[in-house]
Amino acid sequence: MKTELFAIGDVHGQITLLKEMLTHWDESKQQLLFIGDLGDRGENPKACFILANELVKEKEAIWIKGNHEEMLLNFLENPEENYDVYKMNGGMKTLETFLHSGLADEYSPTEIAMLMTSHYPTLKESLKELPLYYEWGDYVFVHAGVDLSKKDWRKTAPKDFVWIREPFHSMKNNTGKKIVFGHTITPSLYGDNKTSNLWLKDNKIGIDGGAVYGGSLLGVVFSKTKMLQHYKLINNGYVWNGKS
Repeated sequence: MKTELFAIGDVHGQITLLKEMLTHWDESKQQLLFIGDLGDRGENPKACFILANELVKEKEAIWIKGNHEEMLLNFLENPEENYDVYKMNGGMKTLETFLHSGLADEYSPTEIAMLMTSHYPTLKESLKELPLYYEWGDYVFVHAGVDLSKKDWRKTAPKDFVWIREPFHSMKNNTGKKIVFGHTITPSLYGDNKTSNLWLKDNKIGIDGGAVYGGSLLGVVFSKTKMLQHYKLINNGYVWNGKS
């Protein structure tokens, strides 16, 4: 029985930082949780997907669905309709690490999706099975946030669990839960575009330090009632260049 939970913020392909963060995880007593957005942009999205999937299968890690996992799934199911949006949001980096560079010059969106499905036949189903949130004692872990206007936050629309920003950040949290989320980078939440620390306000804890943009990968340890410690790995290496 795990007495603690180790949550890792948005990785976005930063496999070197992810491996370093995992050295702080004590699997003997800590439930491992990824807050979502393992791929798109970054150093090596495929490596991040493979490692996270292995940890889910072998160590019972929890992988919350992020908007980037949702965009990949949407692309695989309806490639022509969703290709431009996925590419604009860094998806080509994921597709190229799964297949090979130069895909856009060789294949149509439908052909790329067919290649992904044929080479990785379990990928779509594994993406569909990712949970939208996870409850742990006083905490809720979710990728983007919840609809705080709902009497029961669990009735949040599936899209909002993975996409919401405002009014979640500013609306009063009356859920009785401490909500841990990623999706919106903490430099943006702080409003200075540079502070990549944890963001804490109104029983909300933002853990996306913007690692892929030269910020930090954040990892946080929780008991079922309080935050115990956190780790901040500053990205002094690869910085996302903004290209898809």
